[in-house]
Parts: sequence; C-alpha cells; structure tokens
Amino acid sequence: MGKPGSRSDLAAKADRKFEKKLLFYAKVRDTVASLGAKSAIGKKKKLRSRQKKLKAYDLSTLSEFLPEAETKQLRPPTEFKLSCRSRGKLILKEGKQLSTVLNHPAFQSNPLASIQQHLESTQPVLNEKPKKTNKTGGKKRKSKKSKAASSSQSMVI
Repeated sequence: MGKPGSRSDLAAKADRKFEKKLLFYAKVRDTVASLGAKSAIGKKKKLRSRQKKLKAYDLSTLSEFLPEAETKQLRPPTEFKLSCRSRGKLILKEGKQLSTVLNHPAFQSNPLASIQQHLESTQPVLNEKPKKTNKTGGKKRKSKKSKAASSSQSMVI
C-alpha cells in the first residue's frame, strides 16, 4: 500500500504541526490584543466627543458678562437620574397637580390670566433700566439734514 514512514519522518511532522499550532495561537493572541486596544481607543474617542459636546453647552464663560443677580434657590436642584419607582411617583404627583390646576375655577374662567398671575407671584421681578433721555425729557433723536434742503438754501442766497 504505501511506503511505511520512518520514525524520524513522523517526529518531524509532529514538530511541524506543533510549530503551526504555536504560530496560530500567537496570531490569535496578537489579534485579541489589537482588538482590545482598538476598542479602548474607540471608547476614548466616544468619551472625547461627549466631553466636546459638554464643552459646547458650557455657559459658565457667559457669567462674566451677565449682571450679578441674587442667587436664591427656592428648591434644591432636581436629580437627573430617576429610577423607575421615583419616576412613577413623580408622574403621579404631577398628574394630581395638573388635575387640581385644571379644576381650579380661576383657571377655568381665564387660563392665560391665571398662568400670568402665577408666574408673577412665583418668578422674581426684574428691574429694567430706564432708557436715556435728553435734557428736555424726550428721547434722543438724530437730526438728519436732507440734501435737497441744503441745496435749496444755497440757491436762495
């Protein structure tokens, strides 16, 4: 049938197979390491883009140019992370509040006026600076001489 192989041929073949296995495992290890590095880089990129978006919405630099206002906090800031239970409680609370507002007789008679009255009572009043006026009490006006009037005066002379 076939030529019987010698012991040295079988050993050499086994060694080659073993070396191939080692090369394959090394390639797999390198691939896994590179994929891990790529995913870590990808995560960093996502983090960077989120930070850039947050920087875009950062309005703290505008505080230098805005007028100083008294900082009164009537309520503590609400937490943005809501669990399912707290979200349900909030929905029930707001639903009850809405139904009481809708059933209120002042709201039913004139909704816009009642909302305006509520806002005036809850929001702070802003004092606006009066506009500058001239000595006579009127607003400043720029006087423009028309070209036609000046040319007609020169003709009269």
